[in-house]
Amino acid sequence: MHQTILARASRNTEIVKANRFRFIRSSSASLPPIIIEQLEATLNAPVVESYSMTEASHLMTTNPLPPKVRKPGTVGYGFGVEVGIMDSEDNLLSLLSLGEVVVKAPNVIDGYENNPQANATAFVNGWFRTGDQGTLDADGYLRLTGRIKELINRGGEKISPLEVDDVLLRHPAVAEALAFAVPHKSLGEDIHAAVVLKAEAGEKELLAHCSTMLADFKVPKQVHILDQLPRGATGKLQRLTMAKLLNIGQ
Repeated sequence: MHQTILARASRNTEIVKANRFRFIRSSSASLPPIIIEQLEATLNAPVVESYSMTEASHLMTTNPLPPKVRKPGTVGYGFGVEVGIMDSEDNLLSLLSLGEVVVKAPNVIDGYENNPQANATAFVNGWFRTGDQGTLDADGYLRLTGRIKELINRGGEKISPLEVDDVLLRHPAVAEALAFAVPHKSLGEDIHAAVVLKAEAGEKELLAHCSTMLADFKVPKQVHILDQLPRGATGKLQRLTMAKLLNIGQ
């Protein structure tokens, strides 16, 4: 949605100048940093990133409005919600440690109806496991690195597809980007990416661009140039099913 607004705004600069925003809200999924930069430059308003889930009656964390400290690339700090980072053995971790984001508050659900298996894994000592990976800084600001089930395990190296998305989106010819896992016989998983272009560019050029900004093991093995990226009923990109949809490794 934000990328669509950005594309239209860049073609309607006079309308943008005549209709100022106080701020732009982003929620639900992480917004690539390059999109934040472009939105703020084009619309001349701060992007206020937040983090929400249906299980927590929507809002969990948010960046504050200026002049309070806003940290682009983070989703802010807990708003009426206690936020922690937990390892796979249910231990709360120290600041700056990478792990699963957990929350605790009166607005968080008590459990899923008729789903004891989900309840057994999602609720730990009063905390709710969100399924998202991230870190908390010294000021309590949360930085998300992706959905745990979407992380790509390439021969033991864990890759956040969000990082790869952001790098591809920084290429001037790329309108949309989605990195995803594909099956691999020896590595377990490898990384591919799909893009929608707004100007002419070839796969070799896009891979070379990635090589200048990513470690070698994070560079996609292949970039698929598509007319559009597949989305689900709610408009979310289908990262987990991309390999199947493109018939890769099947």
